Amino acid sequence: MSAAPTPTHPLVAPWPRPVAPVLNFAPELLLAAQGVRAAIFDVDGCLTDGRIYIGEHGESVKAFSTLDGHGIKLLARAGIEPVVITGRDTPAVRRRCADLGIVHAFHGIHDKLAEAERVLALLGLGWHELAVIGDDWPDLPLMVRCALACAPAQAHAEVRAAAHHVTSVPGGQGAAREFCDLLLCASGRYAALLAGHLATLDGTAA
Repeated sequence: MSAAPTPTHPLVAPWPRPVAPVLNFAPELLLAAQGVRAAIFDVDGCLTDGRIYIGEHGESVKAFSTLDGHGIKLLARAGIEPVVITGRDTPAVRRRCADLGIVHAFHGIHDKLAEAERVLALLGLGWHELAVIGDDWPDLPLMVRCALACAPAQAHAEVRAAAHHVTSVPGGQGAAREFCDLLLCASGRYAALLAGHLATLDGTAA
C-alpha cells in the first residue's frame, strides 16, 4: 500500500490520519433500525430540555443543541427523512425546522397518531420503516407502533419503559443526536459520513 502523500509547503494541509468510529449500539437495536427510512422527532423534551420560557408579552424562547441539528442533517443525507410532529406551535420551532431544512414539520398537532399515519401515507412508508423519539404520553401511540422507539434520559417513566432505547443524555443535550447516530449506524452510512468530514466541513465527500 502506498504511503500517504507528504505536503511540500507548510500551508498545505497534511493528509488526515484515519479516524475509526467509536460508537457501539446493541445488535438488536441495529437490527430493528435497519429498514428505517423516516424518523419522527418530538420537540419539547427531545430537541429541547422541555422547559418553556414565556416573557411578559407571551413570547417563548427555546434552546436547541447544535449536535442534534447536525445529526438531523446527516440523517437526511443518508436518505432517512426527518419529520417533526409537535403539539405546540411557536416561531422558534418553525425557525429551527427551516434552518435545518426539515421539509415535513407539523406544528400544533393534538392527535400525533393521526398525523403520523398521514405522514407515512404521504411518504409511501409503513410503520415498520419508522423510528420515533418522544418523551411523554402523547408520543406513546407512535412509539408502540414503530420499528424503533427512543426516549431521552429524562423522559417520563412510562415512555422510557416503552422505548427500545433510552439515550444516555437528556433532551436538548444531545439525545436526538444519539438517536440519529443509532439510525446512521444501522443504515451502514455512519463510518462513511464520519470519514467525509475529515476532508470537507459538511462531509459531502462521503
